[in-house]
Amino acid sequence: MTAPVCNIHATAIVLGTTGFLITGASGSGKSALALSCISEARRRGRFAALVADDRVDLSLENDRIIARCPPSIRGLIEIRGGGIVAVETVSACVLDWAIMPVRPSRDARLPPENERLQLEIGRSLPLLRVPVENPVSPFDALHALLPKNLAL
Repeated sequence: MTAPVCNIHATAIVLGTTGFLITGASGSGKSALALSCISEARRRGRFAALVADDRVDLSLENDRIIARCPPSIRGLIEIRGGGIVAVETVSACVLDWAIMPVRPSRDARLPPENERLQLEIGRSLPLLRVPVENPVSPFDALHALLPKNLAL
């Protein structure tokens, strides 16, 4: 039996062995945050890859949230203002965390405690708000925000 699939507006990446779902409104910086984190992780000799950009297929398999890319956009990511480019991808990942890009100049200074992103498949992910347009790289901010036992 095939697990039901829900298609959402988001971006999914893998950093090390951890899967992230990047969520936010159109133009909020999801793709830019994904590219920045993937590039920085690779520069540091760590595994990183795109799963899907703009649209992500979510399903529940063995009680885990799985992200996949719709076939029509596999291997593609948008660089806003620059166009659509091909990047290395993986076919799927288990999602562990959700990330929301925020802009320090206009978003709340501190996020709500124990924030979670509710998904349409009846599950939720712990949510981290990661600053973009900041002197600290999104990868460094994400690394600092994650529990110490979670390796990127």
